[in-house]
Amino acid sequence: MEIKPLLLSFFFCFILLLLDASKAQMPGFVSFDCGGKENFTDEIGLEWTSDIKLMYGETAGISVANETRRQYQTLRHFPADSRKYCYTLNVVSRSRYLLRATFLYGNFDNNNVYPKFDISLEATYWSTIVISDASTVEVRELIFLALSPTISVCLSNATTGQPFISTLELRQFNGSIYYTDFEELYYLSVSARINFGADSEAPVRYPDDPFDRIWESDSLKRANYLVDVAAGTEKVSTRKPIYVNSKEVPPQKVMQTAVEGTNGSLTYRLNLDGFPGFGWAVTYFAEIEDLGPDETRKFRLVLPGYTDLSKAVVNIEENAQGKYRLYEPGFTNLSLPFVLSFRFGKTSDSIRGPLLNAMEINRYLEKNDGSLDGVSIAKIVSYYSSSDWAQEGGDPCLPVPWSWVQCNSDPQPKIVKITLSGKNLTGNIPSDFAKLTGLVELWLDNNSLSGPIPDFTGCVDLKIIHLENNQLTGELPSSLMNLPNLRELYVQNNMLSGTMPSGLLNKNLILNYSGNINLREGRKSGSHMNIIIGLSVGAGVLLIATIVSCLFMSKGKKRYFEQDQLDHSPPVQRLVSSKSEVHTEAAYCFTFSEIEDSTRKFEKKIGSGGFGVVYYGKLKDGKEIAVKVLTSNSFQGKREFSNEVTLLSRIHHRNLVQFLGYCQEGERCMLVYEFMHNGTLKEHLYGHKSINWFKRLLIAEDAAKGIEYLHTGCVPAIIHRDLKSSNILLDKHMRAKVSDFGLSKLAVDGASHVSSVVRGTVGYLDPEYYISQQLTDKSDVYSFGVILLQLISGHEAISNESFGVNCRNIVQWAKLHIESGDIQGIIDPSLHEEFDIQSIWKIAEKGSDVCPTSRMHTRPSISEVLKEIQDAITIERVAAVAAREGNSDVSRTSIHSSLNQGSMDSGGTDNCLSFDESIARPAAR
Repeated sequence: MEIKPLLLSFFFCFILLLLDASKAQMPGFVSFDCGGKENFTDEIGLEWTSDIKLMYGETAGISVANETRRQYQTLRHFPADSRKYCYTLNVVSRSRYLLRATFLYGNFDNNNVYPKFDISLEATYWSTIVISDASTVEVRELIFLALSPTISVCLSNATTGQPFISTLELRQFNGSIYYTDFEELYYLSVSARINFGADSEAPVRYPDDPFDRIWESDSLKRANYLVDVAAGTEKVSTRKPIYVNSKEVPPQKVMQTAVEGTNGSLTYRLNLDGFPGFGWAVTYFAEIEDLGPDETRKFRLVLPGYTDLSKAVVNIEENAQGKYRLYEPGFTNLSLPFVLSFRFGKTSDSIRGPLLNAMEINRYLEKNDGSLDGVSIAKIVSYYSSSDWAQEGGDPCLPVPWSWVQCNSDPQPKIVKITLSGKNLTGNIPSDFAKLTGLVELWLDNNSLSGPIPDFTGCVDLKIIHLENNQLTGELPSSLMNLPNLRELYVQNNMLSGTMPSGLLNKNLILNYSGNINLREGRKSGSHMNIIIGLSVGAGVLLIATIVSCLFMSKGKKRYFEQDQLDHSPPVQRLVSSKSEVHTEAAYCFTFSEIEDSTRKFEKKIGSGGFGVVYYGKLKDGKEIAVKVLTSNSFQGKREFSNEVTLLSRIHHRNLVQFLGYCQEGERCMLVYEFMHNGTLKEHLYGHKSINWFKRLLIAEDAAKGIEYLHTGCVPAIIHRDLKSSNILLDKHMRAKVSDFGLSKLAVDGASHVSSVVRGTVGYLDPEYYISQQLTDKSDVYSFGVILLQLISGHEAISNESFGVNCRNIVQWAKLHIESGDIQGIIDPSLHEEFDIQSIWKIAEKGSDVCPTSRMHTRPSISEVLKEIQDAITIERVAAVAAREGNSDVSRTSIHSSLNQGSMDSGGTDNCLSFDESIARPAAR
């Protein structure tokens, strides 16, 4: 269904009323079925409300195998433009809520382009939604204190695909549940909520949890979610009721199950989304086993790098003042890494091993106060609440501005431009416009505004005012003379009267006041150069000014265009002729003699491959080049040469090796590229050269950006087919570029795969592609996963010596180490431990997630892989800042641990929350 122009012109906003307590089954609950056509009650008793009354966006039906829940049969999607699309929900001020948004792609657009976009709450960026599987539900949860009667949840910044949403849920808490000392400044973004000892993979939620929190089972088979489980970990459970009288009130069903470390230890490693950073962490204990008269259960929490937090002893029955009673120790302000390793170990005088029922970890998400003009612009919008343009929710500036607003780039931005031309505005010009102190341009022309022009004295930055073609009355305010930066004033075709202020006539500005028959011109003095368009000669002067302006702008554009062409011209300026065997979009053709001269008759060989030999050359202007000569006996050589010329001539990206031209004379076929001074990544990984871990991360980021461009920036998408470490080249600054598109395939538009003869390099080749011969972008992702593992280990993809008798390739070998928690076993010794182990884990687990035995459709997109690499780079940068400050470990003095009731007292009672980057660092290396 086509999106109507009106829908493309505005954001959408829908006020979702809270259910009336007398009618609703669950007061304070909102369950919004996005794209649904009618209200319904689901199998667990939740009442879902259709969003059929929404004016904006479009709905789509989807069908996903094994997904029977009605709320996941539809979704609502929006244009992939620069705007944000907001739901505005009513809330009760000073109440706490759980906000949950879910996303199930289901290939609703039949494009198989996995979407990537942002979600925000009010002016605060919340999370980036990266879809990596069409049949998996992505969930985001946020806990917040409502400080106003409404909240806006917005989607924006789509980089691939279209923004969409499946469900939006609001759950009101009561009492002091999830209270923190910092709740007016920070949200809590849910990272983990785990039910230990669960008897199935099904989560526990409503009605077992009256607040409908989702407690995930520790049996859930989710890659790298809970690993490093200690030997002797066993499940225990009870049917007896648990007395739950604690602040966060976990459901009794969750507390009736647990895990016990029968060998004296419970050990886990947990990936925390959004960390490193500060968080809120709570564990839940209840003694659900009947201990013998001589049996005791005492244990300590051990967090690597947090010795001060590992002193307290837990005795559940004693701490909870009885069996089958909840004990809730935790920290409401704790610095945590991305990979959280923790252990509960029994004390020397304990008979029984440690017990754990549940755990919650939330990340502090700093609120953005939004635009300084929020109150004023909200007042303006309130005058036109029924207009389409006034329905845009959220903050006027952040994360992206409203369609009719421009803002500056300050951390707390101001509005600098208002564009409401031709919006059918009536009544007086709201005086609140004059309260926008950062305003530079105001466009209110072509409306039906009446009354006087307000005093804009407070808007000292105002340069352009457009009020023409309205019904304004009264005099032209003399206060306009006091605007020091005013350069253009258009008030023509109104009903203004009186005398023109002489100060305006003397100002250096473009002034048009024609069409106001009762507005008289006063005496003009001074010699300022200005353009005044008055009663009789206005049209002529305006025409002349316009012509002069257009000529000037045209000349400027032409000069800019010529300069742009000059800057990007290749060394040889001859376009391919119509007689050429190769038809390209903009390829440049070198003669064979020019190639011979530049390479000194192919004197210096710098590389070779299945398609021929690469030679070094230098053009007459000094530009260094690499010439790839296609061998005459190459398999399908001419066809693939033609493909590469056509392909390379139309793609340009800073992380792709630049294509300069080609040569084709008789049987001679050559490609000319920029010369990459530092060779291949392969040479630096297991040659005589060596690079540190941070540089390896930057190389991975560069390469991923190049691949992302091929997959998402080209139409149709381009699949490389032969990604490997020797096809990633390094320039003189050691920045990486992807090369060698001789095997590249264009993805068929609208198709999920391309059938092709399997080609590629052993060790990097996707096993599923090899079996099915169905080529997709996920085949490239597999190959890139191999490269990530090489960056960590420094090993080749295939080796008979490096990986032992049971493993011949790097994928099998790395997978065994990663799944057993032995990350040290795959780290390149030449890195000399100059890295933060958390960033290594991040890349190792992404490499493991991308390429081992996972099915093609479950692999993440290259965009998601890129995000993980960038997170790892952030971890290293934060660690580097800490090292420069003389502290390579987590600062013990920077951890302020505010404890919940019955907490394991670590001696930290300071409630001051300090979120500067120097202390939000990962744990010790």
